Amino acid sequence: MIRIIMDAFGGDNAPAAVVAGAALALNRFNDITITLCGREDAVRAELQKHSFDAQRMAVLDASEVIDCHEAPTLAIKRKKDSSLVKSLAAVANGEADCVVSAGSTGALLTGATLIVRRMKGVKRPALAPLLPTRTGGWLMLIDCGANVDARPSHLVQFAKMGSIYMEHIMGVKNPKVAIVNIGAEEEKGNALVKETFPMLKECKDINFTGSIEAREIPHGQADVIVCEAFTGNVILKLYEGVASVLVSKIKGGMKQNLRGMIGGLLVKPVLKKTMKDFDASEYGGAPLLGLTGLVVKTHGSSKAKEVCNSILQCVTFKEEGINEKIKECIQAEEKSAQE
Repeated sequence: MIRIIMDAFGGDNAPAAVVAGAALALNRFNDITITLCGREDAVRAELQKHSFDAQRMAVLDASEVIDCHEAPTLAIKRKKDSSLVKSLAAVANGEADCVVSAGSTGALLTGATLIVRRMKGVKRPALAPLLPTRTGGWLMLIDCGANVDARPSHLVQFAKMGSIYMEHIMGVKNPKVAIVNIGAEEEKGNALVKETFPMLKECKDINFTGSIEAREIPHGQADVIVCEAFTGNVILKLYEGVASVLVSKIKGGMKQNLRGMIGGLLVKPVLKKTMKDFDASEYGGAPLLGLTGLVVKTHGSSKAKEVCNSILQCVTFKEEGINEKIKECIQAEEKSAQE
């Protein structure tokens, strides 16, 4: 059994969406147990609305909640009885294999580093969301939130961890790795990119294809996009913003007049399929790679479907032994450095 613990009070739609997603996951997968961590009376009230295998569902009471407006480090240190801290502690203590949270990203990253801790040999853990591409596939953006000030050696590890994830979780054979740059030429970029480029080029265990400009990212020319968290977060937020504006403009255009409405009805089936291809909820949340246990950050506005798919992500991660594969890769890297 894969043991999953969930921050039941993390996110805009908690606890309703978290509980609904957990119930949905229990009905889909027979080899998991789920513990919902949060205010027990509220969680149990939500559980009454769903049918599931009660023997595989548990509730861990937590009296406090960390919200997105609190300073992450202070909140983690002060709110020991919060749903997030107790969920992370369960993974750190070996009582659970994975934790899923839609709560404060800053608090989750801080708590994961302080409580779950880094895997031996991993210099920095990295937040790695999946983004849709023009080809209908997905790419990994690593890092997009954990390390604003990164070193070249950190980016090299991000590339290796991202490659392992994309190959074994997403099924991409020999995933292409690229580093974000302001041009395709090797000599371009800031000091970090210029120093990291030759190091990635020398890595024999990744398929490094060179630099990639931001405008080329959505076209799916690479499977693993490597950068420090400042650049990654800007790319992620712009990606989300442009997508939201385009959808809004398309819908607005269709409602302007009768011709637009008729055209909208004609293209609706195709548009619906295209929008589904770009629906991030299909693949759940973003894993924090490089920790001793699995931590998945799902979107703050997640509904039941996305929560359920985040749980599926945990199942696949555990079944494929991603942490073990990352550990092997890091150990091989350390051994090579010593020779």
